[in-house]
Amino acid sequence: MGQVLPEQPARLANLIAALRGPWAAEFGELLQVREPEVDVTEEQLRRIHTPEHLERIAAAFAQSRPKPPSTLSFRVNLDRDTVIHEPGSEAAANRAAGLVVAAVDDLLGEPGPAAARRAFVMVRPPGHHAEADKAGGFCIFNNVMVGVAHAQAKYGLQRVAVLDFDVHHGNGGADICAEGDLRCAEEICDATRMYASSFEAGIFADEGIELGCDGLHGQIVSAPLPAGCGSEAFRRAWTEDLLPAVRAFDPEAVFLSAGFDAHADDPMASLQLREDDFAWLTAEAAALGGGTLPIISVLEGGYNLDALVDSARAHVRALIHS
Repeated sequence: MGQVLPEQPARLANLIAALRGPWAAEFGELLQVREPEVDVTEEQLRRIHTPEHLERIAAAFAQSRPKPPSTLSFRVNLDRDTVIHEPGSEAAANRAAGLVVAAVDDLLGEPGPAAARRAFVMVRPPGHHAEADKAGGFCIFNNVMVGVAHAQAKYGLQRVAVLDFDVHHGNGGADICAEGDLRCAEEICDATRMYASSFEAGIFADEGIELGCDGLHGQIVSAPLPAGCGSEAFRRAWTEDLLPAVRAFDPEAVFLSAGFDAHADDPMASLQLREDDFAWLTAEAAALGGGTLPIISVLEGGYNLDALVDSARAHVRALIHS
């Protein structure tokens, strides 16, 4: 039998089962469940990914498909962690990014009688390691940044903040936020995208990153956390360094890269967070802008299946009640 990767279908299947069962009973009419059948378009992907990246991904999808008369599909490794294996990989990647776009339209489009202010988009594969020109770390397309670019292109948002609390540094989110500002002259262009993140230092894609600001306009704000630390260090980093920078940026909308692999029971790292830490940060994010900002949260990591469900429930509860 082949190796079961941590980024597996059971992650999403368990969340959907919880959503339709205990979460529906707990939250009732406060929780609106939407399952649109919508895939990302090439135009939406090209806002953040290079043509070369999209061509490589399309070629990998094609290479993995069964070659008639055989019905066997092939595994294609984009890197040591990121595997395309049909049937399903192409559909999952296109639907994941497409659902974030749909959430943007739900929150920023014409308000209806039951308009939502906040959304939690449960998708896989995750996206925050996908750079403009490179997949990696289980990520094919950068789902959050596809949504950010859509919000700016379609609805004219000038300042969008991305808050990332996954245990791994979201190199893709940082890369795309920084690259966006390098396309304009410093003297006439302010930052339109901010990326603020906490992560465990030294475990993935964070070489040389220190506490503080980076980027053309200081819009990339990072808080590496030492291995083994817990709630106190996590909350201090957000309270003293990250959230003040986000407030100063004064965003018009907030996206959350909601990774729950900093949980103490998660096998992918060694931070010692619990469900109430994720709920606390969610409530803090919900309070930005006086509590009126649209918030679009998108699932990233979380690889202990039980801890993922418990953490996501605490996250959703805070989104609803904060």
